[in-house]
Amino acid sequence: MAKYEHGAIEQKWQAKWDADGLYRSKVDWSRPKYYALTMLPYPSGDLHIGHWFAMTPSDARARYMRMKGFNVLFPMGFDAFGLPAENAAVQRNIHPAKWTLANVERMRTQMRSMGAMFDWEREAVSCDPGYYKWTQWFFKQFFEADLAYRGEALVNWSPTLQTVLANEQVIDGKDERTGQPVIQKLMTQWFFRYTRYTDEMLDFSHIDWPESIRIMQTNWIGKSEGARVVFQTEQGDPIEVYTTRPDTLWGATFMVLAPEHPLVDKITTNQQREAVENYKAQAARETEIERSAEGREKTGVFTGGYAINPVTETRIPIWIADYVMITYGTGAIMAVPSGDQRDFDFARKFGLEIIPVVQPEGETFDGQTMTQAYDGAGFMINSGPLNGLYSNAQKGRKNPAIDAAINYLAERGIGREAINYRLRDWLISRQRYWGSPIPMMQRSDGVFEPVADDQLPVLLPDDVDFLPTGQSPLKLHEGFQNTTGSDGKPAKRETDTMDTFMCSSW
Repeated sequence: MAKYEHGAIEQKWQAKWDADGLYRSKVDWSRPKYYALTMLPYPSGDLHIGHWFAMTPSDARARYMRMKGFNVLFPMGFDAFGLPAENAAVQRNIHPAKWTLANVERMRTQMRSMGAMFDWEREAVSCDPGYYKWTQWFFKQFFEADLAYRGEALVNWSPTLQTVLANEQVIDGKDERTGQPVIQKLMTQWFFRYTRYTDEMLDFSHIDWPESIRIMQTNWIGKSEGARVVFQTEQGDPIEVYTTRPDTLWGATFMVLAPEHPLVDKITTNQQREAVENYKAQAARETEIERSAEGREKTGVFTGGYAINPVTETRIPIWIADYVMITYGTGAIMAVPSGDQRDFDFARKFGLEIIPVVQPEGETFDGQTMTQAYDGAGFMINSGPLNGLYSNAQKGRKNPAIDAAINYLAERGIGREAINYRLRDWLISRQRYWGSPIPMMQRSDGVFEPVADDQLPVLLPDDVDFLPTGQSPLKLHEGFQNTTGSDGKPAKRETDTMDTFMCSSW
């Protein structure tokens, strides 16, 4: 044979394999089972080399195991919900289902031509009701186990489109499609209690992972030990803060709230109202990444309000600043400029008091002359009952000064030992159409309840209008929204859909 005629030869054998059901995964209890899986591709329209780069090793491994006598299940399918399809549909004035399923058909044909041993009778397409019925069923299991809940989160909000945007739709603080500014806005969303499993995810005793991956996961979860302390405003409202250094409380000379903190409006004086409102609007135009960037110049505004330091009983001013995030800790910090560089820079810029509380042996610190914060080891000064105790610069109960500070707070009922995590719960809500409907409804008495199992799936309606406002069409579809609760009275369906990762993850 002078030349390999791949077109004729491969098509001939692929047709025979298909006719013989060579790769059909049938139940056979006499043989050991082997499950092979590669990531289900997004139906973008055409396969590219990256798809086959991932699929080839999986196919080779599956074939190897089959030749060793294993009963191999190697399914394929498409992760078919999501934002790109909806955006493409809006731009082309075509229904997302039509656009997506046409792409699925084209990519399926391309994959079949490659001759991989996928069992196409076990195909999974996430936008098929037979598939997303089980996405909804999983959501119900989470809700009934108190792992799904409604809460508030900062989202990318487009005032122009009147809708929430995903991070990938925001470029330099503007909507990628219209070029109009996007702001950060607190909205009620659905979450999964991901953080309930933080300690399990930090236990690597049964996982054979490289050290670099363990470190990456540990940093991602961001566990820290410290204390929660309650400050009181002059109006009598409590402000709880989380700190990893409760031993430095005696050096807290001001407080900083996130601009989105619910107490900001209440504590702001009339004289400071305009400045505070302007600053809040400015902060809303910045992403969290921009706000938390290292080395960024500190900005802030005095609210005019004051709180009482619970250990010194002194009156300290309350500021707002964008480097404090409502989504981390409590959205409020006690500022100890002598021991934290960010607080030090802030205090120097705005002329706020600096009180040293940890001093290394052989040196003398003075708040007027310090040129930078000191966060190393030393002996406690200016700290009342903690004076003379050694602070070894470690965090947690291994630090004698921290241990004494936590006991002091607990005895007086003004604080308690606490653990905090950088990891946040998984926000799964999307104010979009092309996704699995969340199987929840709100009764006339305000109670949220799940749809009964025998009513799953909650079908995504086809007869929707894509309006230029950018709102989810489900909000405008009365036939979808109106339903009946378990009490027999009218109820409203949830119009948010689920993050596409919900469909692909299970």
